[in-house]
Parts: sequence; structure tokens; C-alpha cells
Amino acid sequence: MAAEDIHRTIETVFRMERAKLIASLARMVRDVGQAEELAQDALVAALSDWPANGVPRNPGAWLTATAKRRAIDGFRRRKMLERKHAELGRDLEDERDDSMEAFEAAMDDDVGDELLGLIFTACHPILTREARAALTLRLIGGLTMDEIARAFLSNEATISQRILRAKKKIAEAGLAFEVPRGPDRDERIASVLEVVYLIFNEGYAATAGDDLIRPSLCAEAQRLGRILAGLAKDEPEVFGLLALMEIQASRLHARTGADGSAIPLPEQNRARWDQLLIRRGLDALDRALALGGANGPYALQAALAACHARARRMEDTDWPRIASIYDRLSSVMPSPVVDLNRAVAHGMARGPEVALAMIDAIEAQGLLDNYAPLPAARADSLCRAGRAAEARPFFERAAALTRNSRERDFLLKRAAECGG
Repeated sequence: MAAEDIHRTIETVFRMERAKLIASLARMVRDVGQAEELAQDALVAALSDWPANGVPRNPGAWLTATAKRRAIDGFRRRKMLERKHAELGRDLEDERDDSMEAFEAAMDDDVGDELLGLIFTACHPILTREARAALTLRLIGGLTMDEIARAFLSNEATISQRILRAKKKIAEAGLAFEVPRGPDRDERIASVLEVVYLIFNEGYAATAGDDLIRPSLCAEAQRLGRILAGLAKDEPEVFGLLALMEIQASRLHARTGADGSAIPLPEQNRARWDQLLIRRGLDALDRALALGGANGPYALQAALAACHARARRMEDTDWPRIASIYDRLSSVMPSPVVDLNRAVAHGMARGPEVALAMIDAIEAQGLLDNYAPLPAARADSLCRAGRAAEARPFFERAAALTRNSRERDFLLKRAAECGG
């Protein structure tokens, strides 16, 4: 094999194995930064060794063994220096090193547990949501600082500092790189799923910038969801979230026109919906239900998405069922945003005046005053009620509130269509 081909092979293998490698090393050395450095050292060693000796039969295992040997060598050197300072002249070979035995035992740990442990650590609640998302994309997704910065419309220096502070906080807290047990696991799994869904949502409906969607972020969140589903096979909400993301992602290519403009759900070409993703999503939803998770927040949202996915035409949509699912979701996950979506669903099922009455009640709470979808929902309901002239200022209000330029253009277009 030519040297150039070997280098490409090394890059591909490292990209595929990086997350598992860092997870395994972090569990050994209890330090994310050091684990990343050791993984990079293994990559450098491969770049030197493989062109001369050929690509090993199991390249992932070769990288892991090389990195762990370096971790153990470094540990031995540190222990030796510590003991030389503490007990000069003592014969180190006669002592039993319990810490070293623990390290050797760590080499045989299950990789799945190690990777899941790294995900739980990267998504620990002591970190901010933004830090958890950035650290997860860096450690598990393997994205560069620049890629993460572009994904969240930030700059590389800010993202680097955010990740650096997150690593420092993890180290200072002395977190164990392992899957928690009991009540701690329940608390942490919610944090993990929140981070993955945060990443997906930013891709599905960008909060700011010039692009309505960022498919690469959605794809990364789906990949993380599939990893979780493979490692946490008994967690219904893991499958609920995976189902939700797969089904929602099936509509990505139909949500924008060739110029990047928004295409609302009623106008989408459903032939462009990805049927493979829909089937994968429905299978994941079935798994969540089989595990007893029918009333989980993500499973309920996936059930809502499934109603749309099963409708071949807009007029085939089962709005009464969607409205009833929103009733259940609002009791499981109380939120003014859920209430707003529930109002829209009831309006589609029972008429726009019903939606307007429910929106009045939500608006009176004052919790969504600066939330663009609130005036947009009122405007759309007014249009459906034949009151287009009244709708125009609400579309304009929604356009003024959004930070996404594509969404702003769409809302201003709707406003112009109202006349007046």
C-alpha cells in the first residue's frame, strides 16, 4: 500500500475510533485533557509505525494498546518520582503497586461502558448546557473547534475557552468517568438526552444566522442517539429521543427550497421525506413503547412526529390524535411552548377560534412575550379564521423577534400576503 493510502487509512481509522479511545483513556487517567493528548500520541505513533510495518489487522486495538501503554509508562514515571522524593533509596521493585493493578484492570473494561461513561461525564449537570454541548461534540463527535464554533455561530477562541473551562471543572470535581447508578443515573440520563436534543434542535431549526437548517448538526445528534441506543438498551427515553430525531430528520430536505427559503409543513413535497429514516424512527418508537416508555416526554414527541410521518397528504393528518397527544405531553412536561403547540393542534382539530382562545390564555401568562412563534401562531390562526388583515401585524411582530434571517423572510412574506 502506498504511503499516501496508508495515511488516509490512519486518518479514517482514527476518526472512527477516536471517541472510544478517549473514553477508554479517560477512565484510566481520570483526565479528559490527558486522554486527548494520549490519543493524539497514538495517532502520531501510527503515522510513524504503519507506513514502515503495515496496517495492523485490528487498527483500533493497536491504537488503544499504544495509548494505554503510554498512559501506564507515564503513570509509572510519576509514581517513581513521587516515591524517590518520599522514600529515598527504597527498592521500588519489592513493593506492590495497587494503583498500577487498577490501571491494568482498566485495560480490560468493556468499551461500551467506557464510551457511555464519557458521554455521561461530558453531559454532567455541573456544566452549563452550552459547555455540555460543545464538549460532547468535541469528545464524542470528534468535531474541531472551528466546526463547533461555526455550528453555534460563535468563534473558535470562545469555544476553546468554553471546553477548557469544562474540562477544568470536571477535573476539579473529581468526576469518575463511569455510568452512574441508581437515582444519579436517572438524573444524568436526562442531562445527556437534553444535550443531544439541544444539538439536534439547533440543526433542525437554527436559532440565528442565515441558514434555516444545519443538517450536519442533525446528523451528529442522530449519530450520538444511535450510540446511546446501542449502549443503553433498557432506557425507553433513549429510544424515544432517537425516534423523534430520525422522524424529524426525514423531513429536512423538504423544509427548504433551492434558495434556502422555508417551506412550511402544509406545502412540503412529502415524496421528498426520507422513508428509511421514517422506518428507523418508527422502529425506535416501537422499542420505546415496548420498554414501557409510552408517556416519556421524548416518546410522546416522537408519537407526534409519527402522526405526520404516516400521513401521505396534509389532509390525511390525524389532528384529533395529535391534539390528544399534546394533552398528555402538557401534563408530563408542563411548558408554555408545549401549550402553544397544543393550542395550534387543537385549532387544526377543532377550528382556529379554539386556537385563538387558547393562545389568549398563554399570552396572558407573559412567559412568551419575546418568543417569535407566539405571534406567528396567532397570525396563522387569524388567517385560517378568514381574518387576514388582523394577522399582518402579528406576522410582522414575529419577524422582528426571530434571529434567523430565513425565518424572518418567510414571516415577512406571510405578512405581505395578508394585504392591507
